[in-house]
Amino acid sequence: MNEKTRYSDQELEEFRSIINDKLEIAKQEYDNYRAAVTNADGNDTIDTSPTYKVLEEGASTLSKEEAGRLAQRQMKFIQNLQAALVRIENKTYGVCRETGKLIPKERLRAVPHATLSIEAKESGKRR
Repeated sequence: MNEKTRYSDQELEEFRSIINDKLEIAKQEYDNYRAAVTNADGNDTIDTSPTYKVLEEGASTLSKEEAGRLAQRQMKFIQNLQAALVRIENKTYGVCRETGKLIPKERLRAVPHATLSIEAKESGKRR
């Protein structure tokens, strides 16, 4: 029997739906992180008493730095999901870029932006 070389259009639509759902959530989280960095909620040390202001500013700076890092990670995740949608359009979605074989559906459901099968990922770690 011939081995499948790509997922069917119906299967690709299932993955598109999963990715679009994750993309919507990821964009909302990214907006929340950006708001924390830019202090869009207006809850800064300005409204605290001077006694605690130094401590608050230090904590605020750390929180903003962490939110900035999280925002960067979230943007990378969004870009990876968008790249996965392009692969769906090209009908190359779900094909391992190392082995050329199909990535199992279970892996793609868990990590919809995956471009490597587990075997390829693990062999890359051993090198």
